[in-house]
Amino acid sequence: MASLVFFYFASIILLTASLVVIFRNPVYSALSLLVMFFHVAGLYVTLHAEFLAVVQIMVYAGAILVLYLFVVMLLNVKREERFHGQTNVAMGLGAIMLVESFLLMLQGDTSWLSLEATPNPETMAKGNVESLGEVLYSTYLFPFELASLILLVAMVGAVILSKKGILESKSS
Repeated sequence: MASLVFFYFASIILLTASLVVIFRNPVYSALSLLVMFFHVAGLYVTLHAEFLAVVQIMVYAGAILVLYLFVVMLLNVKREERFHGQTNVAMGLGAIMLVESFLLMLQGDTSWLSLEATPNPETMAKGNVESLGEVLYSTYLFPFELASLILLVAMVGAVILSKKGILESKSS
């Protein structure tokens, strides 16, 4: 049963992630991204990471998606300005990865399909939030800070792009 639930969530996530790239309308892409975020949260619930599921919905589906829609509407991207030449390349790479995963399954080693995990007794004594905080701020501190820096640069870039459009419209 657990495998069936996993494959449901995984297939919907793959489908909606593909639709984010395929749709030409940015609003439809954002709605596909929203569906994907909710299904990723569903995967977190099946892994008994309820805190991550709530954070996934609040931060990504709530804040990041709204920010994405705000930037799309602010920049007023024209339909003909969007580049969709990457669709064929993405589909080709996706097909190659799908064939590789089927080849792995045909080799007979299906241990990677098992969803049964044996929990570590030390981590079972702690809660989800405490375990996540400990790992995030010790083992993965540098990638966490690097992701923060990348988000900051993206935000500054969006502000500069929006100011450029405002300044050009005032000068003409």
